[in-house]
Amino acid sequence: MIIALRSLAFHIAFYTGSLAFVLVALIPGLSPATVQRIATGWSRFHRLCARILLGQVIRVEGALPRTPCLIILKHESMFETIDLLSLLERPVIGAKRELLDMPLWGRVARSYGLIPIERSAGASALRALRASARDAVAQGRQVCLFPEGTRVPHGESPPLQSGFAGLYALLGLPVVPIALDTGRVSPRGSFLKRPGIITYKVGEMVPTGLDRREAEARVHAAINALNP
Repeated sequence: MIIALRSLAFHIAFYTGSLAFVLVALIPGLSPATVQRIATGWSRFHRLCARILLGQVIRVEGALPRTPCLIILKHESMFETIDLLSLLERPVIGAKRELLDMPLWGRVARSYGLIPIERSAGASALRALRASARDAVAQGRQVCLFPEGTRVPHGESPPLQSGFAGLYALLGLPVVPIALDTGRVSPRGSFLKRPGIITYKVGEMVPTGLDRREAEARVHAAINALNP
């Protein structure tokens, strides 16, 4: 009952506050830099709600990258898609195109610089993703992708989607893999969110120039490092 009440309080506070952030970000004439600051503030507000209302505390193991690179993450919950804006400095995140087509929020996401991904579009989608990623790197921003394609329950380790290998080869950037365990406390599709420690485990950097099989094997092992 306590978990249910805390979860309800979180949803009311976070989504009400999110609407306010979105409306502010939609004010005509705001620069991209201003929208980015508003988005970061929204992410920090999410962290605050998670800590105070849910009792979720964040722990980072390892050193987070500070220079442009390709960051590959485990994907277990909506939590990390929002929290990345606090965890990193103005990261550009690959997201399903349908999320960027949502009313109001989609406009803010595009202004912030999220990269739309259409997995069914094949090679053309990869070329568009490469162009967007290169633009982000030129701005000194990091590119974040969830190569499993969708959120998975904590403990599962599906293979990486084929797009990762193509982007790794085309961008020529080192890869920083990050494991996480958000699914333990904020599982996909569940209204209930539990207290606990959320861990980000930063893996060893994967250098450029590796063959596809080795690069995928290293990244896959690293992003699943927190699996039971």
